[in-house]
Order: sequence, then structure tokens, then C-alpha cells
Amino acid sequence: MLTQRIVTALVLLALLVPALLTDRAWPFNLLTLLLIAAAGWEWARLNQAGAAAATAMGAGLALACAAAYAAGWSARPPVAVWPMAALLWLAGGAWVLRGGPTGWPRLPPSARWLLGLLALWAAWLAISHARGIGINFILSVFCLVWVADIAAYFGGRRFGRRKLAPSISPGKSWEGVYSGMFGVFLLALAWRAMEARVATDSLSLYGQLIERLGLLGALLALAVLAGMSVVGDLFESVVKRAAGAKDSSRLLPGHGGVLDRVDALLPVFPVAMALLLL
Repeated sequence: MLTQRIVTALVLLALLVPALLTDRAWPFNLLTLLLIAAAGWEWARLNQAGAAAATAMGAGLALACAAAYAAGWSARPPVAVWPMAALLWLAGGAWVLRGGPTGWPRLPPSARWLLGLLALWAAWLAISHARGIGINFILSVFCLVWVADIAAYFGGRRFGRRKLAPSISPGKSWEGVYSGMFGVFLLALAWRAMEARVATDSLSLYGQLIERLGLLGALLALAVLAGMSVVGDLFESVVKRAAGAKDSSRLLPGHGGVLDRVDALLPVFPVAMALLLL
């Protein structure tokens, strides 16, 4: 199992890193589009779609992403997209987490399919737009999610007492959430100090938030984003528990499915874009 995880991780890095660092954006956009389409297929399967329907929904999601790219939305998305996506995650996410694994199946399958595909489409558009802003910017968003997850894990193990959502993810605690936020604060301050001394191709998410909102406002926005990474993780856990599945699929040996790897990213990217409109 460990060997599978390592090999899969190395293969993904070998694909993602060159695609991200190349001068042109299209290799990264194409690779992430394929991954999001696979996540759409997984989502449909987790929500009672048959094999043919799930494949059609994955393909339809890929076409919707490609259409947005062809329309130039990766460079200049409609202004309303990010506030609407943020509202979808803030309100819809809260409603889903409140209902938990028993409440999710009460929604008609068509509503569940649409909700997930819209969230995946908005996430891909935000990721594509972030790549267009610059490598330093998109890496700062990726690292926010990764550091929040790592800090939450170790903080939860060390200090965890109060369960966050025992019926959804018994291992998560409020102390882990606060640890994740604190880790993101430290990351933001260190990243901002670094880019003040080193030339970069773009201003990071942290730098942009500080310039727009001031330090206190930026820290508040980062706390929201760290919290949204937890919401994305819990959201997928609700869906998997309702479906009785351990992983979203077996597409990534040793890691489960694409959704298992990107769940925390899905709300963070569009919500980050919405915060930059403030």
C-alpha cells in the first residue's frame, strides 16, 4: 500500500510540476480539466448514477470547462461567478453538513448531481484563473490548503478534545481546525516576508489580501479559507458515508480517487477569488 502511494504520488508530481511551470498555461489547464472530469465521474457514481450516466456527466463537465476556457473565462471570468460560488459553498455547505450522512440522500439524485458538478466546474475555473494570475499566486493557494491540513492533523492529535463532526469524521476536532488556521497565519506571514525580498512572477494570495484588506482583514479572510478547506473535506465525507464508500474511486492506487485528493481545494479556490473582489 505504501509503495502504491509513493509511486502514484511521484507519477502525479511528474505530470503536474512540468505542466504548472511551463510558460504556457494550456498544459496545466488541460491536465486539471481531465482530473476534474474524473472527479465528476466519481461524484456521479457516489450519488447513484449508473455507469453510462456517470461517464456522460464526467464528459459533460469536461465540455463545460472547455467551453468556459474557449469563451476566455479563464482569463476574465464573469464577476458574478465567484460570489455565487462562494455563496454555494457557504450556504450549501453549511446545510449539507448540518444534515449529515442521513440528510444528504433525501435530496433527489438530480439535485445532488447538479450541485456537485457546479462546484467542480467553479473550482476548475478558479484554478485555471489562478494559474493565469501567476505561479507564485496559485502555489500560495495550494500551500494554504496543504498547510491547513497538516497543521490541523498534528494539532488535532496533540490538543484535540472537542469533536468537530463526530457523525461525519470522528477524527476531526475543533482544536485541529484552530491549529490549521494558525498554521496558515504563519505561512502567510513567512510567504509575505519572502516575496518582499525575492522577485516573483506575481503577488501571492497573502500579499493581495494584505494590500486589499490590511493585515487584520487578511488574517480574517485566511481564517475563512482555512475553515473552507475543512468544509470541503467534510462535504466529501458526508457523500461517501451516505454512499457507504471508503474512497471516491480507485483511480489513484494507494490514494483512492481524485475527489479524495482535491476535496479541500474545491471550495478554497473560488472563495479565495471572491475574497479578492472585496
